[in-house]
Amino acid sequence: MSELPPDLLRLRTIVTYLRYELGRAERALTAAEEQQAAAARRRPPPDAPAWVIEHGIGAGRPPVSIHAGDCWDRGKRWRPLSPEEARRALSEGVKACIHCRPDTALGVID
Repeated sequence: MSELPPDLLRLRTIVTYLRYELGRAERALTAAEEQQAAAARRRPPPDAPAWVIEHGIGAGRPPVSIHAGDCWDRGKRWRPLSPEEARRALSEGVKACIHCRPDTALGVID
């Protein structure tokens, strides 16, 4: 850091200038944060997976049911599935959701 002048007038000038520059930097920072937040709001949400499997509670978290990815009745404990995995799970006895009917959509008939 460079040496500061010893007299009061020049020190006050430096402080005034630095306050002005700090204000400019803070305004630029605020504008950049607002721009980034606006860009994040404009991004579309990620697409829902085509099929999901809902898991139960407890040891091993057994599968409970298969849902379409955008089903309103799926629970909070789920993971995405490929169509082949969903068909396999349905054929192994995992229940199909009665609302979104993934068994019908996937062509799995009991």
